Amino acid sequence: MTAGNKHLELVGTTKRYGNVVAVDSVNLVISQGAYVCVLGPSGCGKSSLLRMIAGHEVVNGGDIILGGKNITDSPPAERGTAMMFQNYALFPHLSVKDNVAFPLKMRGLGADERYRKADSLLERVQLSALGSRKPEQLSGGQQQRVALARAMITNPQILLLDEPLSALDPFLRLKIRAELKQLQRDLGIAFIHVTHSQDEALALADLVVVMNAGKIEQASTAEEVFNHPESEFVARFIGGHNVIAKNGAKFAVRADKVELKRKSKSGMAVTVREIEFQGVRFSLKLTADGQKELSAEIDDKTFFNKPFEIGESAFLTWKPEDAHSLAA
Repeated sequence: MTAGNKHLELVGTTKRYGNVVAVDSVNLVISQGAYVCVLGPSGCGKSSLLRMIAGHEVVNGGDIILGGKNITDSPPAERGTAMMFQNYALFPHLSVKDNVAFPLKMRGLGADERYRKADSLLERVQLSALGSRKPEQLSGGQQQRVALARAMITNPQILLLDEPLSALDPFLRLKIRAELKQLQRDLGIAFIHVTHSQDEALALADLVVVMNAGKIEQASTAEEVFNHPESEFVARFIGGHNVIAKNGAKFAVRADKVELKRKSKSGMAVTVREIEFQGVRFSLKLTADGQKELSAEIDDKTFFNKPFEIGESAFLTWKPEDAHSLAA
């Protein structure tokens, strides 16, 4: 890693709250220009990790290095990072333009320069016509764009986003998701996006970092995390996988790679417990002796040809090449 690449490197980074270890000696390298999603359940340490990178939490162990510079103890304004908070944290008494320009005012820049830069960013996020409005006069999506513009006005090397889409309705979430990805491409800087949504992470990220109990379970491309989860936790959390225990080992098979048969000499005996229509396919929840909940996905044409019923017995089969082993 060289300073010019502006990589972010976490070296044994640790956060403790009293006796509770929220982030447990995490090691991670993030490339310049990468879109990274940090994914995990509530309490896994993902927001604490983001806040340490931003300088809003004290690091209790290890280092944070950005562009070859150790920023572990640097104040937030001197790190080269910017953070967009989950609730946007806009000032209700300031106009949109003044909200965007505020970080430059705090740095002592004159009004002409900071408003010129604010105008440029408002144009980039398609809000030029709304600069004189107050935040309460904007929609949720517009408020989010204001928060993004404000975060970017300091020209950060890395933009940090704490669950930025969680407050939006489903339709707007998809729209803003696409805009975020395009904005990241245009800027060419790294985005680190914390989320609890598997779909969000898979759709956006060049690198998906799955956390559990303060540790990184897997850090891989979206395709690799989805198709080849390394642990039982990742397989179950990402979803779409069956985790099967057999002969003392565990392996994962995607739900769309298994087949449900009424007769089989070698399949696993299962019982259909739930049937859910999902548009172009059906998802069937299954139970089997000695296994946690299993599932199978069947395309609608196949299912309607001879539907399964709740309570029906069947056999689950799969091709050996579609199964892969999991870490203990």
